[in-house]
Amino acid sequence: MKNLLLSALAIAVLTFTSCSRDEDSDGNNNSITINPANFQGELLSGQSATLDPTQTYNLTGSFIVRAGATLTIPAGTRIEATGGTSSYIAIAQDGLLYVNGTSTNPVVMTSGNAVQAPSDWGGLVICGRANTNKGGSTGQTATSEVGDLTYGGTENTDSSGVIRYLRVEYTGAAFNGDKEFNGVSLFGVGSGTVFEYVQAYKSGDDGIEFFGGAVNAKYLIALHSEDDAVDFADGYSGTLENVFIKDVAKAGVEGSNNGDNGAATPTTNATLKNFTIVKGSLAGSEHGIYLKEGAGMWDCQNIYIDGFTKGLKIKNTTEDPNANTNVDNGNVTFNPIYFGASITTNSEYAGTNTSYMTTGTNTGAGNSGDTPNWATGWTTGF
Repeated sequence: MKNLLLSALAIAVLTFTSCSRDEDSDGNNNSITINPANFQGELLSGQSATLDPTQTYNLTGSFIVRAGATLTIPAGTRIEATGGTSSYIAIAQDGLLYVNGTSTNPVVMTSGNAVQAPSDWGGLVICGRANTNKGGSTGQTATSEVGDLTYGGTENTDSSGVIRYLRVEYTGAAFNGDKEFNGVSLFGVGSGTVFEYVQAYKSGDDGIEFFGGAVNAKYLIALHSEDDAVDFADGYSGTLENVFIKDVAKAGVEGSNNGDNGAATPTTNATLKNFTIVKGSLAGSEHGIYLKEGAGMWDCQNIYIDGFTKGLKIKNTTEDPNANTNVDNGNVTFNPIYFGASITTNSEYAGTNTSYMTTGTNTGAGNSGDTPNWATGWTTGF
């Protein structure tokens, strides 16, 4: 009877544990099997887990991939999250994420609520060791706004893994007005990370945001963002290429240097290539592109903006002297940029530099104001 009771207790423990562990012959933990019904917890150093694409994973809390651990998500895997701010996936420094979606079979992270809505859950958070000016100018670290994880450093070529063909939906749960999840938040992520073919759909805050780092990202879609669609800040240095934005409540693109010190170093140094920014059905209250909080250095090529009343937003020299100085000195350029018929003010910049932008007829993300061909098959909401 005693043995039967112990067996029953052991079965109960296994039933309510989110991860089961297999041990190598030398006693070191290695391969972890995730319970699809209760996806939460963490992977520790030396552990790895590969999800099963035939299962739907119910994310019921936070799941954190710690340093030295690896999470692999095959094509077609679906993760459904519930729990508001308590439910998110985070990759810590030195953790690795492999999202192996395809153009016909993406990985989908979405809301598990019966009636799906923006802000149903947190989102995806990735932390790396690349530069940020949030902690200082010589490689200091900072703590992520969401997830409370360390990020930043001096390793600009750092890798957090490979993310391809990922759709993140109904994210952006908020703790308060100053602390909110985005669709995907990249904190100090390095250029060794592959980040492409990613859609943020119906985020309650920003769609995709880069907090410092040096990752180069391409083929991005932000559709229905209830704050900004794509945001970069805090010394971000990289290239964002082939980006389609539509239905945005505030700015299509918001780019800044540092909210506490517009002159902070290392300075934001961003290249934007082949962007389509369409206001769509939401307010677009901060216009097509917002140069903010020092702005930094921008090289913008083949930009298409339509649906807003203003193309480029920038505060005056009194309110944001560093941003204006960067435009004055030729550190911000748009060559070429297209402003649609709805735009009555191309730019709020009122300084002396008359050559910082040239206008043209652009294709933007590939199809001017229409959905680009590369979005076919793996996206939603069009």
